[in-house]
Amino acid sequence: MIKSKLMSQAQIFEKIKMIPVAYQQEVEDFIDFILQKKTKTESEENKKRKIGLLKGKMKMSPDFDEPLNDFKDYI
Repeated sequence: MIKSKLMSQAQIFEKIKMIPVAYQQEVEDFIDFILQKKTKTESEENKKRKIGLLKGKMKMSPDFDEPLNDFKDYI
């Protein structure tokens, strides 16, 4: 199985060699794009928020839902 993978990579390298130099740069840019996309996806998976991470660390005052004194004239 590994041998067939190496052969396909060798075939890809041979095809790249046949491409004019100007287009080889585009191939390299595309490879860089794919690698960057893969890295972004992996880093985004690692950054997912964990549910309950701040549980017990924040407190709300008992009068949180009470109207503010500043708005008494409007109520």
